[in-house]
Amino acid sequence: MNKHQAPIVIAALHTSTRHDSGPKHVSGTAEYIDDMIEPAGTMHAYLALSTKPHAEIVSIDYAAVKAFAGVIGVLTAEDIPGENDVSPSHRHDEPVFATDKVHFWGQPLFAVIAETRDAARRAAHLAKVEYRELPFATNVRDAQAAGGKLVTDPLKLERGDVEAGFAKAPHRVKGSIEIGGQDHFYLEGQISLAIPGEDEDVTVFASTQHPSEVQLMVAQVLGIRHHAVTIQIRRMGGGFGGKETQGNLFAAVAALAAKKWNRACKIRPDRDDDMTATGKRHDFVVDYDVGYDDDGKIHVVDAVYGARAGFSSDLSGPVTDRALFHADNAYWYPAVRVQSQPLYTNTVSNTAFRGFGGPQGMLAAERLVEDIAYALGRDPLEIRKANFYGTDTDNVTPYHQTVEDNIIHRVVDELEASSDYQARRAAIIKYNAGSPILKKGIALTPVKFGISFTATWYNQAGALVHVYKDGSIHLSHGGTEMGQGLYIKVAAVLADAFGVGLDVVKIMATTTGKVPNTSATAASSGSDLNGMAAWDAARQIKERLVKHAAKLHQVAESEIEWVQGGIQAGDQFVPFAELAASAYLNRVQLSAAGFYETPKIHWDRATGRGHPFYYFAYGASASEVTIDTLTGEYTVDRVDILHDVGRSLNPAIDLGQVEGGFIQGMGWLTTEELVWDAKGELRTKAPSTYKIPLASDVPPIFNVRLAEWSINKEPTIGRSKAVGEPPLMLAMSVVEALSMAVASVADYRIAPRMNTPVTPERVLMGVQRMKRR
Repeated sequence: MNKHQAPIVIAALHTSTRHDSGPKHVSGTAEYIDDMIEPAGTMHAYLALSTKPHAEIVSIDYAAVKAFAGVIGVLTAEDIPGENDVSPSHRHDEPVFATDKVHFWGQPLFAVIAETRDAARRAAHLAKVEYRELPFATNVRDAQAAGGKLVTDPLKLERGDVEAGFAKAPHRVKGSIEIGGQDHFYLEGQISLAIPGEDEDVTVFASTQHPSEVQLMVAQVLGIRHHAVTIQIRRMGGGFGGKETQGNLFAAVAALAAKKWNRACKIRPDRDDDMTATGKRHDFVVDYDVGYDDDGKIHVVDAVYGARAGFSSDLSGPVTDRALFHADNAYWYPAVRVQSQPLYTNTVSNTAFRGFGGPQGMLAAERLVEDIAYALGRDPLEIRKANFYGTDTDNVTPYHQTVEDNIIHRVVDELEASSDYQARRAAIIKYNAGSPILKKGIALTPVKFGISFTATWYNQAGALVHVYKDGSIHLSHGGTEMGQGLYIKVAAVLADAFGVGLDVVKIMATTTGKVPNTSATAASSGSDLNGMAAWDAARQIKERLVKHAAKLHQVAESEIEWVQGGIQAGDQFVPFAELAASAYLNRVQLSAAGFYETPKIHWDRATGRGHPFYYFAYGASASEVTIDTLTGEYTVDRVDILHDVGRSLNPAIDLGQVEGGFIQGMGWLTTEELVWDAKGELRTKAPSTYKIPLASDVPPIFNVRLAEWSINKEPTIGRSKAVGEPPLMLAMSVVEALSMAVASVADYRIAPRMNTPVTPERVLMGVQRMKRR
């Protein structure tokens, strides 16, 4: 090769690259915590759960538990040297083990530690517990009727004159929508493995989206400093928000046992106990009052968002806040007042789930549009388009942030054309007129989703990058990999920055011992934050290398150019590995800690004003369905999606996220139903009773495209946009299409107002209501 010629290196950024763990996933060699070789003498822990939804604990007899073969001991609240609390909101309302009361069916009472998991699991059911039962409420309406006790402070967003808006509006509609919750149903359940060290040290391998939060909780429970606790995670078998806070309990129990007996300890609950004892997506009941005119333009919205928060605060405050932040979806409300109501219920404390309250707020917004459309006899898409945010005016949100990057008009117009929406809708109306049993529906719905943590301090990230003498690169950052492709995206950022191939970059497990004070991999911010932190670390190392190369090759720094495969120093090409080796010999530091903080954002919760989101991600979906009016059964026949990810870092990964997000959202809105019985017990706690979508539920026609023309106006990494959460809300079009099919029974004159999940039973009941009316 000519010394002046740089080698060809395939670009890593903005190209479709396979997931780094993909071959390991399909070959079964990807290592999860339960695959790790256990240290000699590893103990196993299992939780004993309450069997009452609300009761005083009169007594617990552990005799049979301790006598069971293989049992080493029992952990109770009395064994905790620090604080008996793992509350992520730090309100001290979520004990590791219950003491005097239980607040939900499935609350941990104690943990059994045994030589084998089977022994611990069996012994956990042998305690004799005497309760004194107390009144309980398990749903939003019962909680409201019982006085509406809240687990955290509510939020109110208000802009414009609400009373004047109602006085001037020609039409008014009141209603409510019940929005069901959702279990995360990750393939890998909650699990932790704790290994004790000398002094106070303990290392915990935890399946968590928030290593630093787990570190804090373990330290708090053990009564030690954070530096003595190291949390490590290479990959999770799914998270979806369920491993943002819910892993705290399991890590704390494993660490507690490990330090007490000075032996490694692992804890992994069965699926039914995992589903019983861990939080879910919040159920909501939204009561709304809307004023509008003859053109379907909304004048005013007044709504209360009641949420089943569970027995403790967990993340219910931020989740219900974000529901209000998305109460507008893509629509301009001239006057608006929305209020949250995070209600105490005697159920497991609900938590983060993909979208973090935003989906519930947006679904309620679509219900308002649906009510208006059927009242006026119009296509709901007309009403949607009539109420979109403007690009220059009519663009201030209920929280007083101006929408500066609005592209929803273009996204919807393009999808309307590419999906042939208008012609298909006309054909469906004609079909329904001649089909007495089978009815079809079609709907096109928009998505506008704010990106950033509303807890402003979480909008930061760190990364640690080492370049070794042979030119290989070691990457550590604070983000966690749960299958979403974060690791490969950040690795591509480094490969692109240094002009090398992806094979040069070694992706390391996330550990609090390398990058401290990490934020949760949540709020769709993983690539934004960690990608920029890694880029910052690369920038520092590159600046040192430029100075070194300029001195070594006797050229000005301005004559050094980064090219694929290395640098061009004047007329001399220097391969990256050669550059790294010479830098080491000349004592140039080849390591850097990168850091990034999201600019422009601020939020004042007390006043309900601010700029909580750095930018917005947009999308739209069109769904077509067919229902059987005799049984309520239905099929989703076709889905078309156009989604905005800015300039995609990895189109293949992003397409997968859009497709998967839609299907998960469809499951939430159609088949996944949480049912508590009259005794307060969750009955849908296994695959036999809780139905997630199958591969056979994927629409036979599923057209998904990225808006390739979109480039983020803000200087994000590669001008990309977040893709984790926004696609889930695309599934709202399925609900709206089902509504049209049901409404056809009454000649589209009555809004069906079906609650979610829209199961076949609810479709059938909706059809019957249409027939009666």
